Amino acid sequence: MKINETKKISVFGLGYVGLANSLLLGQHEDVVGYDIDSRKIALLKQGVSPLVDEHIEKFLKEKRSNVRYTSDFEQAVLHGEYLVIATPTDYDESTDYFNTSSIEDVIEKAIQIKADAKFIIKSTIPIGYVANLKKQFPSVKTIIFCPEFLREGTALYDNLYPSRIIIGNTTDAAKEVADLFLRNVWDKEAPVLYTGETEAEAIKLFANTYLALRVAYFNELDTFAQMHGLESRQIIEGMGFDPRIGTHYNNPSFGYGGYCLPKDTKQLKQNYRQVPERLISAIVESNDVRKDFVADKIMEKNPKTVGIYRLTMKHGSDNFRYSAIQDVMKRLQSKGVEIVIYEPTLNAPHFNGIQLVHSLEDFKQEAEIIVANRWDESLSDVAHKVHTHDVFVRD
Repeated sequence: MKINETKKISVFGLGYVGLANSLLLGQHEDVVGYDIDSRKIALLKQGVSPLVDEHIEKFLKEKRSNVRYTSDFEQAVLHGEYLVIATPTDYDESTDYFNTSSIEDVIEKAIQIKADAKFIIKSTIPIGYVANLKKQFPSVKTIIFCPEFLREGTALYDNLYPSRIIIGNTTDAAKEVADLFLRNVWDKEAPVLYTGETEAEAIKLFANTYLALRVAYFNELDTFAQMHGLESRQIIEGMGFDPRIGTHYNNPSFGYGGYCLPKDTKQLKQNYRQVPERLISAIVESNDVRKDFVADKIMEKNPKTVGIYRLTMKHGSDNFRYSAIQDVMKRLQSKGVEIVIYEPTLNAPHFNGIQLVHSLEDFKQEAEIIVANRWDESLSDVAHKVHTHDVFVRD
């Protein structure tokens, strides 16, 4: 790729991954962002972010990227020299497998419009998926998987300053794709690793499962400390002075959650079906055990009404898909406890049949116990009511 050559790129799916990539690439490339959600497209055309992410909001407000948004699939396909797929791949409990139908749908429809379409997959996929895709679509010459390592709420920042760029391909096309991203990132020293396609898929799942392992480990440490009247913070701080352990991903919580870790750990567990293992399964099981423990500790206080403070997993995010606090909430419901929720991002009377209280002051008064996965200063006046395991007051 010539250094000054602008590439035409189309991005399919404008969630955290897709929108962050659109804005990243739109700095120097001619980008079209496609999504089936017409409301999302309307907001983006107005320069309004449909997601909570301060860097995305700033990029849109300051018009730092050359991105056009559309819900016209054919227009997006015809525009792009590369078609970047960033559609959701939720874990399907009934099949024990990622639901990858959105990826296949984009490819199948796109090659009917443009037979020589080239694809870059950013969606999270199972190990061995691209190899199967190539068998399913033998006419497609270029399918490259480039895994994402983004945090919700800082997706664009993590794209601008990537920890690494993984290209699941070792052909000449891989170098072109790497150059495409390198010319748009702000950290030009970001390491690039070219791997086989299946190795790239494994990197993504093993990395996220390791992070889940750390969360589960420190949660189990906290469970032990709680059961024996010990100070979790002192134990964790003492461990963290060992540079081999460090101080990241060590803050106790109700369990790992969010969009990535729950589904990625389950998918990796399934990829291990014919491989001897104990640890991967234990990570998934540990997360359920932790939620049971948290619910039981709350029930020891014999509450009649429990308030759930925020459904989101972390500060600075509006996403509460698969949040651990929802699983704790369900456990409390099953024990007959009345639940009320305070979640300012939701403008509705109920969430899954549970009352939403929109006034924080009313919420504080109504709840006997306030369950908060992460502490917030707005709760300081009712600290005696708050049940949290947030030792370090951070995500």
